[in-house]
Amino acid sequence: MLAAFRSRWDSLPRALQIVLGRLALVIPQMFGVLLVTFFLIRLLPGDPAILLLGNMATPDAVAQLRDRLGLNDSVWTQFVSYVGNVLHGDLGVSIFTSNPVTVDLMERAPATLELIFYAMILTVVIGVVIAVVSVVRAGGPVDVASRIYGLAAGAIPDFWIGLLLIYFFFTLLGWAAAPFGRIDAMMSPPPYVTGFLTIDSLVAGDLETFWSAVGRLLLPVLTIAIVNAGALMKMTQSIFAGVWRSDFVRHARACGVPERVIIRAALRNSLPPIITMIGFLVGFLLGAAVLVETIFSWGGLGQYAVQAVMNSDYPALQGFILVASAFILVVYLVVDILYELVDPRIRV
Repeated sequence: MLAAFRSRWDSLPRALQIVLGRLALVIPQMFGVLLVTFFLIRLLPGDPAILLLGNMATPDAVAQLRDRLGLNDSVWTQFVSYVGNVLHGDLGVSIFTSNPVTVDLMERAPATLELIFYAMILTVVIGVVIAVVSVVRAGGPVDVASRIYGLAAGAIPDFWIGLLLIYFFFTLLGWAAAPFGRIDAMMSPPPYVTGFLTIDSLVAGDLETFWSAVGRLLLPVLTIAIVNAGALMKMTQSIFAGVWRSDFVRHARACGVPERVIIRAALRNSLPPIITMIGFLVGFLLGAAVLVETIFSWGGLGQYAVQAVMNSDYPALQGFILVASAFILVVYLVVDILYELVDPRIRV
């Protein structure tokens, strides 16, 4: 029976094997996230009932609210109840906003995902292009500039870059849109399709809203790309330089293969570690973009998580961590599949 199962398993496409293997790990991983975060969040200072009612609240009022919120039950009882609710798709009600956590997350997730999506595109373009040019044209101006940028990018905080961009491009030059929200305050968002205002406005044929959304995206996207492209650039340089000096590249050049074809082949052989770095950055930015979201009043998941921590909003914080963990697992699943596409020799 085991041999028959293995035979059927081996007959499946490699990409499908990767997907099924990952999905089998999702349940224990998500349960581990639930278990650890639930108990760690309970260690946060502050009583949610006192934060909601204020320091002048009577002990009876605090006790009644704690009982209504289920905070007087034992921690294990609260955990079992929470797991049961999660299995039914209920992430609880935010103590601070009084909205279902699912509703809050659904409203804020598109803002963060849109920001990360365009920021990662620009990050990959800047990091990979500069790295390839600096290796192919070693000693040139791009190579020298990349060394300076590589040193500075990791030392400059993102909020400082964001403030500089706002000062120069909005305050002094007046080229950029005001750093408040995703579209102009006088405009109505387009009908919801994907949650990405740039895409939804194009679907609705509303070019005015589209250009407003693009204008509000420019500075935060540029801020994230400037800060994170340096790490991707340095890794790409290291990997691509090793491939560029390899025997097969020298042989291809000696055989008269066009330079652009050699560069494309060398870059393809460098992709697996680059894809790993990109996947890490995508997961990292889900929480790390919080300062950028705050500076530009973006209203995404990062700001929501910070508010949850400040207000000891247990359901909101747990819901954010659960959604973020699921998102990161999906990203790593995509990375594993891309491994297969770029290099079938790799066994994940």
